[in-house]
Amino acid sequence: MSKATYDDVNLILRLYDIRREEKLRAARAWYVSNFKPKNISEMLELVALGTETNASFRQAVSYWDMVASFITSGVLNEELFFQNHRELLLFWLRLKPVVKEARDLYKDPNAWKNLETVAEAYAKHMGQETFEAFAARVS
Repeated sequence: MSKATYDDVNLILRLYDIRREEKLRAARAWYVSNFKPKNISEMLELVALGTETNASFRQAVSYWDMVASFITSGVLNEELFFQNHRELLLFWLRLKPVVKEARDLYKDPNAWKNLETVAEAYAKHMGQETFEAFAARVS
């Protein structure tokens, strides 16, 4: 495990600032309150093309997938991130039930792959008991 650097800290702070942006904050709030589909049909109904909910979904999920890409590419220290951003894991847990069907529908086996990779590593990092308690709270 590499040691976190001042660049890692600065990136974490910048990511926090971005999360405070009004539209992203609203998109994240919508997702946390409303996005709980159990299958692709429910997801497509919830985030129908051309709707505000679709825009919120895309903005919020793409934000966390982008952040995860910083970790998977080695730009951001994973351990430092895990100490500061549990919301990414919530986003993955809500998306996970529909990911396989969505990837098949969109013919994109790598859709949200960074988010998946980092969230699964995060769950392992937390330990089984802590992860299960967290998942029960947010599911």
